[in-house]
Amino acid sequence: MWPFPLAETLPAWLILLLSGVDLVIRVLAVGIIPGNRRPTTAMAWLLGIFFVPALGLILFLLFGNFKLSRRRIEQQQQVNERVRAGSAALSDVASEYSGPEWVQSAAELNRRLGSIPLVDGNHVELIPGYPDSIRAMTEAVRKAKRFVNAEFYIMSTDHVTDDLLTALEEAADRGVEVRVLFDHIGTLRVKGYNRLLKRLKASRIQWRRMLPLLPIHGQWRRPDLRNHRKIMVIDGEVAFTGSQNLIEPSYNNPKHRKAGREWIELMACLRGPIVPTLNVVFATDWLSETDESLEDQLQVSAEPSPGGVTAQVVPSGPGFTTENNLRLFNTLIYSAQHRISVCSPYFVPDDSLLYAITTAAQRGVDVELFVSEKGDQFLVHHAQQSYYEALLRAGVRIYLYKAPFVLHAKHFTIDDEVAVLGSSNMDMRSFSLNLEVSVMLVGADIVNSMRAVEDTYRDISHELRLEDWMRRPLAARYVDNVARLTATVQ
Repeated sequence: MWPFPLAETLPAWLILLLSGVDLVIRVLAVGIIPGNRRPTTAMAWLLGIFFVPALGLILFLLFGNFKLSRRRIEQQQQVNERVRAGSAALSDVASEYSGPEWVQSAAELNRRLGSIPLVDGNHVELIPGYPDSIRAMTEAVRKAKRFVNAEFYIMSTDHVTDDLLTALEEAADRGVEVRVLFDHIGTLRVKGYNRLLKRLKASRIQWRRMLPLLPIHGQWRRPDLRNHRKIMVIDGEVAFTGSQNLIEPSYNNPKHRKAGREWIELMACLRGPIVPTLNVVFATDWLSETDESLEDQLQVSAEPSPGGVTAQVVPSGPGFTTENNLRLFNTLIYSAQHRISVCSPYFVPDDSLLYAITTAAQRGVDVELFVSEKGDQFLVHHAQQSYYEALLRAGVRIYLYKAPFVLHAKHFTIDDEVAVLGSSNMDMRSFSLNLEVSVMLVGADIVNSMRAVEDTYRDISHELRLEDWMRRPLAARYVDNVARLTATVQ
């Protein structure tokens, strides 16, 4: 049972002991691992432990727990309670939305899970251009008077972000409270990490790593938990969120530059009462990393509402006891009557999301999915491809965004009523392991704006046909299916 090369040379008592340990591990695994996990995830872990007990057990101990520490979860719950208690401050701007009941139902679901209400009177500008969004954030920072809160999965100091980082430094120098959060491992993996730290340490910016993995400082957790959010809030009056990290569009990778590979993003600039609710998410993460409360920043502006978009912030991640983003996505997809357009760079759905999308197509809803022709992550891309046949047979139209570009934008539209934009992919990592933030935007005008962006994707993509997909080699199918199995190990 234990495949030691020199097993025959071991004493009989030691072989018996190892066999007993092996049996105990297997029996305990069968009764423990399925608890509070999807059956597919539990089965993947069990297969690993049964095939290679020692290695499988070690990997499970490192990666099997997808929850944050008890302290962080308690902090999240405390912030949720404070947000609920402070909802009275939003009474003057709370939504009077009177549209379809299914939209109101989705908003109530979001409020119960994430504690943040639906609010009217917002102005939303979509920014599909990579340099355009950096420029817009830089200009907003240069106008800051009180505070700037920036939180991004990946940050870098390079020729694209230099002006924005300079604006942050200058704002801090003139007395603006500037706070910056970035994911430790996500940022560590890109070129120039030490240069970024040197620059931040030399400035007056207050900064912290999110979910730091520093064992020598007693900071330890599951190594692949990530804070994947992208948020910038200026003075509680203007905010940015979406899919884009603060790094140049080839991620400082010479191979990407040589191949002409750049990331295609979509960000939104928001004004109105949605801004302080988005700042709640930043304040929660800042509290978790510093124990400093920013409740004084969460007041709603007395200025007149600047626009006509109704919106709601949807935080999600292992700090919550529910998968907020997955529940919202499924609710909206099942509610669709006419059209669903989805853009996700990493589309690796769990069973519930796969059933929701294929069921929508089978009941006559026009469903389209935009993904990259060639992904930037080998296993994730092949796992994604393993779902294409089921999607195509159900009637989903799949558009492959032309390589070498990586379509990294994350958004979808439902009928003429709802658009959702944020940091969340439609994969099991974003549902269970990553801290994410999404914004649900309500109204035909914002849906039309999002559809205009989707139209540009369609123009430079080619549609995948079932007959063409079924002609791919058997070896390619095998790789896809193996990758699909690894995607469930959470």
